[in-house]
Amino acid sequence: MPRRTFLRGLGTLMALPPLESLVRAGDPAGVIPTRMAFVYVPNGANMADWTPTDTGSAYRMPYILEPLEEVRSDVMVLTGLTHDKGRPHGDGAGDHARASASYLTATQARKTSGVDIRVGVSVDQVVAQKVGDRTPFRSLELGCDRGQSSGSCDSGYSCAYQYNISWRTPTAPMPPETSPRLAFERLFASADPSETAEQRELRRVRRRSILDFVLEDARQLEPKLGRTDQRKLDEYLSSVRDLERRIEGAEKVAAELPPDTFPKGTPADYPTHVRLMYDLLVLAFQTDTTRVATYIAAHDGSNRPYPFVGVTDGHHDLSHHGHDPEKKKKIARINRFHSEQFAYFLRKMREVREGGGTLLDHSMIVYGSGLADGNAHAHDNLPILLCGQGGGSLSSGRHVRVPKETPMANLFLEMMDRMGVRQERFGDSTGRLSLLTT
Repeated sequence: MPRRTFLRGLGTLMALPPLESLVRAGDPAGVIPTRMAFVYVPNGANMADWTPTDTGSAYRMPYILEPLEEVRSDVMVLTGLTHDKGRPHGDGAGDHARASASYLTATQARKTSGVDIRVGVSVDQVVAQKVGDRTPFRSLELGCDRGQSSGSCDSGYSCAYQYNISWRTPTAPMPPETSPRLAFERLFASADPSETAEQRELRRVRRRSILDFVLEDARQLEPKLGRTDQRKLDEYLSSVRDLERRIEGAEKVAAELPPDTFPKGTPADYPTHVRLMYDLLVLAFQTDTTRVATYIAAHDGSNRPYPFVGVTDGHHDLSHHGHDPEKKKKIARINRFHSEQFAYFLRKMREVREGGGTLLDHSMIVYGSGLADGNAHAHDNLPILLCGQGGGSLSSGRHVRVPKETPMANLFLEMMDRMGVRQERFGDSTGRLSLLTT
């Protein structure tokens, strides 16, 4: 049987994680792929509460990063990286749009609110174009804010720049999926091409779990697996069932609110929404459905309040703190909230056993923002984390301070190397970031 295995049910094809019992004679055993993801958080950070005082492995986690203490061995704090192409360079205001547009492209966005948008191909898509044919999905784009692809959103910049960080071509963004339900159906209930319209309607009307449709196939598969793979299959199916139930619960809560309070398919509770999307990303990597992903926790310029952490002011308004100590404390609480959700994601990645290690061991996850201090709209000294072990090629668990004005594109070149995609230049790169290993 092929290692790439699906469970088949009524109109459903459900991907399984790689199972060692299903490796065919002649297939390379034990070859585990490296995954790459980029997580974006908006409006910069309160850098005094983000940046560790000391470098090396003995640094103390500052307030914003404290939630990551449990996974610090898989976290590399990178201080000093810069996105020069997020700066105006004569284009005037619009730093939030430029921050998003340059985050993964390292390219200056053409200032326009019309159809003549142009930036660059993002690093995730460069990799996806090379390795994406090895997985069902070349890449996965997730988010929590429903965006726009046209109109003016920031001082004459197109909304396409502000709501997207992934770009397939210089003029074609990859909009993130913001509905947990739609993302779930796409990843774990891919429609069988032979499914009829009547079968699709039957699935919809009955609203049964996708596992109900593939259960018989799972029962037939189980005796063919070794004990370890049987346990792995059971844990995976339980994870899918749990996620599906949580999505259903979030949908019920949203349905009880006044119409149009939230876009259809959007959970009413933001923390729940954030974690559901992280869970989807974990399962997508676990099943090798994709090896490349991006996730926008909130778009840059977002003015969302965070009452669940005691902050009722809008995030963007607070980012222009004018050095007010109380506003800076609120910004730090928002930043810490996002760190808590990211720590949850890293723990989930580390819980998935893969080969002799974990899913996180075989991943590279960049977390950060296209701005540093939101008040100054600074594009240097960005708040950036590089997490995971990159298949054993990264020396994590450290705070690394790179030379001033080091392009973030230098980091991207190193990451592309580890994905098997060799390029001499990317965006405004000046070389490779050689500090990722000791």
